Amino acid sequence: NEYELGKEGDCVAVCISGGKDSMLMAKLFQELKRHNKFPFEVKFLIMDPGYSPENRKLIESNAKRLNIPVTIFESDIFESVFNVEKSPCYLCARMRRGHLYSKAKELGCNKIAYAHHRDDINETFLMSLIYEGRIHTFSPMSHLDKTKLTLIRPLIYVPEADIIGFTNKYRLPVVKNMCPADGITKREETKELIKKINSEAPGFHTRLFTAIVSGNLKDWTEKTEHIGGKRSL
Repeated sequence: NEYELGKEGDCVAVCISGGKDSMLMAKLFQELKRHNKFPFEVKFLIMDPGYSPENRKLIESNAKRLNIPVTIFESDIFESVFNVEKSPCYLCARMRRGHLYSKAKELGCNKIAYAHHRDDINETFLMSLIYEGRIHTFSPMSHLDKTKLTLIRPLIYVPEADIIGFTNKYRLPVVKNMCPADGITKREETKELIKKINSEAPGFHTRLFTAIVSGNLKDWTEKTEHIGGKRSL
């Protein structure tokens, strides 16, 4: 509602990695569609970048257990970036986005949803400040000019702790990070830094997010114009 992320007639590609964030987002989209105020379509999209047969089976069984009708397609991203020494994460993320955008357009989607939450927003903000010297983070909505898609992030107000609590309470089946290069990253270090600061100045993570929301960052103040008077979520 705040950022008008959804409108009548939208077809949203909900990207599912199998982790707690994206699986919860998928269930929330199912609930939203069930109680919708206007018609829109949802495609639940899973890209297999090269999972082992065991992990692929786990994701498929989890989606079936949660009654999420997924569309799965393959790519060879893990194999392509596995031996890349410089910036493999950047290359992997870029390739994943490209494959997801292409599949979303193939399915007739005009929007694509990522499950970034409040902690992701905070961490990205600090990483950009510390390592790049710029004021930047994920935005609620981004317009992708090359693909003509709109990228939305419906979970930005949700703390990661709430997602963990919800998935634990309802025992939602999720999978851990299956990246072959998973380990200590700058994001993990930044997450720990935020925890340390918050322990010394309780409420820091909340104040940081409040500063981001009210900081007039690009794409946080530019709402999509209403087209033809269509209603928004």
